[in-house]
Amino acid sequence: MIDRLLVRYGDLLLKGKNRRRFVKIAQKRIAERINNDSIVLEPRHDRLYIVLNGEDEHEVIEALKTVSGLHSFSRVMKTTKAIEDIKQTALVLAKHTVGPHETFKIKTKRADKSYPMGSGEISQDVAGYVLSQAETLTADIFNPDITLTIEVRRDGTYLFSGKETLMGGFPVGTMGKGLVMMSGGIDSPVAAFYAMRKGIEIELVHFESTPYTSIESVQKVYDLARVLALYAEGMMLKLHLVPFTDLHAKLLKEVPEPYIITIMRRMMVRITNQFAEQDHTPVLINGESIGQVASQTLDSLHVTQAVTNTPILRPLLAFDKNTIMAKAREIGTYDISIRPFEDCCTVYVPSQPSTSPRNYYADRYERRFDYQSLVDTCVQDIKTLTVTPTSQYDFAAHGFTVKELFEERSD
Repeated sequence: MIDRLLVRYGDLLLKGKNRRRFVKIAQKRIAERINNDSIVLEPRHDRLYIVLNGEDEHEVIEALKTVSGLHSFSRVMKTTKAIEDIKQTALVLAKHTVGPHETFKIKTKRADKSYPMGSGEISQDVAGYVLSQAETLTADIFNPDITLTIEVRRDGTYLFSGKETLMGGFPVGTMGKGLVMMSGGIDSPVAAFYAMRKGIEIELVHFESTPYTSIESVQKVYDLARVLALYAEGMMLKLHLVPFTDLHAKLLKEVPEPYIITIMRRMMVRITNQFAEQDHTPVLINGESIGQVASQTLDSLHVTQAVTNTPILRPLLAFDKNTIMAKAREIGTYDISIRPFEDCCTVYVPSQPSTSPRNYYADRYERRFDYQSLVDTCVQDIKTLTVTPTSQYDFAAHGFTVKELFEERSD
């Protein structure tokens, strides 16, 4: 019955002279994900029709849900501009869409102003016919449960009921690139998703610290990357694994307990920033949210930020935990994130972490050891995996540190 989908672009239409480029990129992302020669994309000035040609609409809809830059979609039936054809199509759509205890109304948009009937006249004529042919249906023009829309255009008439929202934002890759500091928890994958939703091409950086953390924590991040790759440009993400064990050990030995987490995060920012500079990446991204843990007070964020001039984007800054968890469930990362394997920042939590750290104390404790050489080594030894939604890799079966993993792979 449904022969096509109507896709709306939303914010892309506000981009002025750049609108055409943004729309073309969005269409490219759609084509990559559908990857079916039987399905045809029909671009219009402010929208896109996806002609199904008998293919499963549900598979196409699932693909659309992974494309940023799309505002909403509707399931559409197309017919001729003959009023009798419009009536028949509206009847089929109403029977399929309106439930036994729901009310409906007909709304008409006459984009083709040469059409001999006015919008109100079309709505009244079609509604009367539908009610005469489907006695169980009830009309309510003031507060209907369902609105059936008729759009009369030059190339035919399009009928649909309602709209469903999509990701919104901008197509991935239209806003530059950022490095996401990726733990195995709930927050950072959601932050990565929101960065992509705003058009940022992302790469993931994870700090591996076996034996302080288990190899399963790396597996969590790998599996999270597989899910996030669904939303990425080309459905592919780079995952950079940082061998953090030696620096982690030095921090545990040299830094007073209340400052361990603060200085650990400063080291992670230094490493990510140094790696970003090599690749000319302009921003860092993480999953911090104000007040969630001791290291996310305003004082803590200030002390962490002080080690870099590179902007750190925090998409979740004002979100509460329940909102973040709900989004994690929606995008498919929650069940992976709650696996009982901890990362560097959660495996060792001081009994009395500092919630009001100061830069001068952090600087003093860092001067106790040559951290820069350890940072340089971490950056130099970063190993990179390319991850797709169908990638498979079993870390527990291939080694216990990043170094061993990749030495084995190169043999």
